[in-house]
Amino acid sequence: MFKKTTLALGLLILLPQAHAHRQWLLPSNTQIDAKEAWVTIDGAVSENLFDFDSNALALDNLEVVAPDGSQVKAETITKSKFRGSADFKLLQKGTYKISQNSQNVMATYRLNGEEKRWRGAEEKMAQEIPAEATDLKISRTYNRLETYVTADQPTDTVLKAVNQGLELLPLSHPNNLYAQETTRFKVLLDGKPVADSKISVIAGGVRYRGVLNEITAISDKDGVISIKWPFAGMYWLKAAYPQLPEMVDGKRPAMPEKRYSYAATLEVLLP
Repeated sequence: MFKKTTLALGLLILLPQAHAHRQWLLPSNTQIDAKEAWVTIDGAVSENLFDFDSNALALDNLEVVAPDGSQVKAETITKSKFRGSADFKLLQKGTYKISQNSQNVMATYRLNGEEKRWRGAEEKMAQEIPAEATDLKISRTYNRLETYVTADQPTDTVLKAVNQGLELLPLSHPNNLYAQETTRFKVLLDGKPVADSKISVIAGGVRYRGVLNEITAISDKDGVISIKWPFAGMYWLKAAYPQLPEMVDGKRPAMPEKRYSYAATLEVLLP
């Protein structure tokens, strides 16, 4: 009993560094070899990556691009307490890009001598922030989530930049990643390379490891990063621009007017 208690306390000491809420998409399979190919995409916000422990993501605006560039409509979309799910029938052979875009607005203002904070959708801001508010400061965050799925043999027609917002463009096929090999990506903002961008890479299964084991990579002058995958599994990659300012005297400086966030889910296979 003493040994078990000691182990549990040790894990409690290690786990808090993993406790940050992260948004992600998770395909039921990234490589499908079947006569009739289907994939289920789950979406959630969780503390432990790929565990359904916090909130569901609504997937009504999920965009699935087929190998020929056409849009694939979901056969079913559901949302429960902890996960959103969408089922897609993959009629074409090749690689599909799955993505979801969203925008959040944060604002600070003063009302009757008090500082107030507001967060919500763009269309509700004018209704919910009083007209008599002063010192209004607004920050908009543009979020993009992505993953890739291949039916039969991989193709590269969807592996191109959309040139809007922040992107992590794979320079090799994202469904052909292997442990102990190195993969390169290019960080783009509105289609232009971003130098010195910090990318966070985290493998799933954090609660079983007890430590986050975060890998970081910094883009070079051409926006290119290199990531060596330590082991097989599902990985979450996160980029943001600009980076959040450092705390000063316990307070964070004002948020930038625009901030971009990108996250991708990729599977790394055994060699």
